[in-house]
Amino acid sequence: MLTFHAETRKDQGTGASRRLRLVNKFPAIIYGGNIKPVAIKLDQTIIMQSESKKSFYHDIITLIINGHKTTVKVWAIQRHPFKLKLTHIDFLRVSPY
Repeated sequence: MLTFHAETRKDQGTGASRRLRLVNKFPAIIYGGNIKPVAIKLDQTIIMQSESKKSFYHDIITLIINGHKTTVKVWAIQRHPFKLKLTHIDFLRVSPY
């Protein structure tokens, strides 16, 4: 099972997302279940290394956000049109078993 550390993000919108990408991070969102969606930011390098594995797309991923574990699956990915960079990921909450 893959595990990543993430941080919640307070600033949202185009400008905030551009500022994140300048420091090698990118925005993501977690939704699903009976909990409100959570906007997070992830490290570009770590995710890019892991996304080359099939398990990134098919298995359950554990996100540690501010010390709390959340189990998710990748729902949708957005990429830059010609750079090898991720611009956004949507995660869907799932129960671990």
